[in-house]
Amino acid sequence: MNGSPSPDPAQAALREHDARERVVPPDARERVVPPDARERVVPSEAQELAGRLAQVRARIDAAARSAGRDPDSVRLLAVSKTFDADLVLALAELGQRAFGENYVQEAVAKMDACRDRRPEAGLEWHFIGPIQSNKTRSIAERFDWVHSIDRAKIATRLGEQRPETLQPLDCCVQVNVSGEASKSGCAPEDAPAVARAIAAQPRLRLRGVMAIPEPTEDPALQRMRFAAARAVLQGLRDELAGDHPEVIANLDTLSMGMSADLESAVAEGATIVRIGSALFGHRPRKEAG
Repeated sequence: MNGSPSPDPAQAALREHDARERVVPPDARERVVPPDARERVVPSEAQELAGRLAQVRARIDAAARSAGRDPDSVRLLAVSKTFDADLVLALAELGQRAFGENYVQEAVAKMDACRDRRPEAGLEWHFIGPIQSNKTRSIAERFDWVHSIDRAKIATRLGEQRPETLQPLDCCVQVNVSGEASKSGCAPEDAPAVARAIAAQPRLRLRGVMAIPEPTEDPALQRMRFAAARAVLQGLRDELAGDHPEVIANLDTLSMGMSADLESAVAEGATIVRIGSALFGHRPRKEAG
């Protein structure tokens, strides 16, 4: 028979409670990382991402050279909408700096996560989605570029809400070059009025034109739509030279071309191509916010 006393149930319960309540030691506390701060891009995913980025850059390079253009004249905008901060930061590690977002609430949360984890990354954020009036303040305060201004009212609100502490917000007029009722963007003939509304705001900087033509696999139709956007940009240069000569030097941007048609866009003068699926793969569904 063992001479040791039987354990006291009350004392055992107290010891268990104390163990649960015990303060986590510093070295253990460092290992308890909130989910948002964990690196979730595993090496195989990072390798795939690097491969896709290299392929997209090679496509841009080949398209530019085929058109007799300097490949450096075409910027890659990685459309990261619906993808999380992990993938953004993984691309940033590979040298990508400009990211496009469609949904304000998602974008702001993603910006904060990226800033908290990699404050030195120096990322550039572009808003490329339809703009609701009640979202203009967040866009004006948080983004570096806006590609999708299609109404004078939106330009005015963005200009009034852009903080004085930030650089002027770079802006493009979104033009509906294919005439689709379901697409955002002003009619080509209305672009000068929207451009003038942007130019009238000291906190905005008019940069050019953005277009999203209808999807088509016909290269001739692709190029026709992109040529129409280029014509709108040239028309803005001609019309604004008289009453807003100060904006002409910066009026240099054609934001057009996506994963399926970037070659046609570059051939017609695109300076920014907006690439999502060719970089990130299948896009998860996301509700606008």
